[in-house]
Amino acid sequence: MSSRFIDHTLESAPAASRRAIEATTHHLGFLPSAVARLATSPQLLDGFQKLTGLFDSTTLDPLAREVIVMTVAVRNACHLCVVIHTGKLRALGARDELIDALREQHPERPLPDERLEAVRQFTLAVLATAGGVDDETLDAFLAHGYTERNALEVVLGIGAYTLSTLANRLTRAPIDPGFGAEPALA
Repeated sequence: MSSRFIDHTLESAPAASRRAIEATTHHLGFLPSAVARLATSPQLLDGFQKLTGLFDSTTLDPLAREVIVMTVAVRNACHLCVVIHTGKLRALGARDELIDALREQHPERPLPDERLEAVRQFTLAVLATAGGVDDETLDAFLAHGYTERNALEVVLGIGAYTLSTLANRLTRAPIDPGFGAEPALA
């Protein structure tokens, strides 16, 4: 399938998207196709950047946040997001065993870290029930040292990365060489 969405440049993007394009290019050293295509909707691009900034400022630790992101990315089959966040996990020092388990999302292969597995299971439960998790599921999450605040922060992460994964799939954003040669999902 071809994409009808163009890779905007700073010059071709709607004026309201230019600030986000400049900031992304400055931060990464290049303009990813995903951002260039999302720039078609300044509101979506701005919303995603604001949501991810808020999610990054939550009380969840960076590895727990990446578990949520990868869980959503794999569930929604966003190959681009899987590649990008595999790189983020590696930068955080995550072991290959954790990364592989997240990428596979096999129900019989729990994450090697019990606390991170609790995040993954809670994320999957929130997604499966559209937020209507039962008390037992919430209690299991809380039993691993998480809080009610963390439970709501999981919802924020799901929202931010559902927006991203769906938009990236819709625009058919390719994997930019700047994100490395990590293989996408099979």
